[in-house]
Amino acid sequence: MRTVRRWLSAWGRLRLGTRLALALAALALVVFAVVGTLTVGIMRDYLARRLDEQLTKSQIEQSKQLKYSHAGDPKSPYAWYSVVFDVSGPTPVPKPGSSRPSDMEELTQAADDARQNDLLRTVYLRDQGPYRLRACPVEDGIVLVSAAPERELDSTVNQLVAVEVVAFLLALGVLVVFGRIVLRKGLRPLSDMAGTAHDISSRDLTDSADLPVRASGSGGGVEVDELRTAFNTMLDHIDTSLGARAAAEQRLRRFIADASHELRTPLTSIRGYADLFRYAAANEPAEREAHLAKLREEAARMSLLLDDLLLLARLDDAEAETPLRIEEVDLSELATAAADAFRAAHPRRELTVTAPGPVPVRADRMRLRQVLDNLLTNAAVHTPPGTPASVTVRADGERAVIEVTDGGPGIAAEDQPRLFDRFYRVDTSRARERGGSGLGLAVARSLVTAHGGTLELTSRPGRTTFTITLPSRRT
Repeated sequence: MRTVRRWLSAWGRLRLGTRLALALAALALVVFAVVGTLTVGIMRDYLARRLDEQLTKSQIEQSKQLKYSHAGDPKSPYAWYSVVFDVSGPTPVPKPGSSRPSDMEELTQAADDARQNDLLRTVYLRDQGPYRLRACPVEDGIVLVSAAPERELDSTVNQLVAVEVVAFLLALGVLVVFGRIVLRKGLRPLSDMAGTAHDISSRDLTDSADLPVRASGSGGGVEVDELRTAFNTMLDHIDTSLGARAAAEQRLRRFIADASHELRTPLTSIRGYADLFRYAAANEPAEREAHLAKLREEAARMSLLLDDLLLLARLDDAEAETPLRIEEVDLSELATAAADAFRAAHPRRELTVTAPGPVPVRADRMRLRQVLDNLLTNAAVHTPPGTPASVTVRADGERAVIEVTDGGPGIAAEDQPRLFDRFYRVDTSRARERGGSGLGLAVARSLVTAHGGTLELTSRPGRTTFTITLPSRRT
């Protein structure tokens, strides 16, 4: 059992081309053995039939000699043994003059068995080897027995076996050598792919997601081409996945840094106002309420930031329960209410609402109102005083569309791709002075996406438009 395991282990360590060549050689050896055995058997049967035919023809000639010349010594043209037996008695008796072998036992038994019918058999004579024996009755009481040696037949068969063995061994050697060459050439694409895999495994994929190496070349057949294509497709997928992971890790690091910075600012303010409150409580009682109000303001600012972060986390988590409360909502009514609140907060701002009729959707009323408030506030904060703005609501087939437009200076092209990133600000200093955290547009896009819609931006100098597209009926 251990020997078998060692053989199997050694076989498994061989290269694929070597294993295929050896397997092909073993198969060829079996085929050669079968073909050789059949060839030798057919040839031996053919030679045996020819020998039987020669014995029969010889005995016919000898029988004629015995009938017409009554000679006791029949002549055999092949110098075989030919013995005439008198079988009139109970025991066959050879007549004088017959060519007799030293061992007469088998011939005598054959003469006794052939009293009535012809017979053919192979016998072994002492010190002479195998003989093909034929016995036939010539006339009443007379049986002719002829024996031909099978040495020539065996010699011919042995020569055929030797020739076949040599020919098959040469053919097997040529088959193994050329088969190994052909297999090596055919398996070269697999070796190239293995080299490519080793090259990739030796690279440090933690620092870069770029995998420029691909399995190239051609040949090897349809199966190898399919494997090469699948291999390259897998590398493309790995490349894309690593790139996405690297980008996600970069975004995560940036998000953590930005969140830490945003939280540090109100915490620093709270610590400062707390120290001032303690000082005022001991020395300036009249200033305590002012410092306490500042503490509440900074705490509210931090609470709002944490609420936005929590909302984004819940919207990003596909397995978490959705924070949306879906109901029937009229977008025209919702836009009008948001515009009224905007006018109350910014009485000097010009805002027009275009809503030709009811545009029903299934959505979370409060969250959509939060999106509109964020977009309108963004227009008020980032445009000069007196800049007009508008809100347009319309139905577009199976979609409902809300457009929030302002006539401000527009957003630079290089800032537009990142405008919806978390904590991203076009003007960092202005945003901080006005209390922005850089999460408003990120929250707005996440809420719209959670509703199955899209939030897109188009901007040029003098016109900036945020377009919200929602399903008109959400099931």
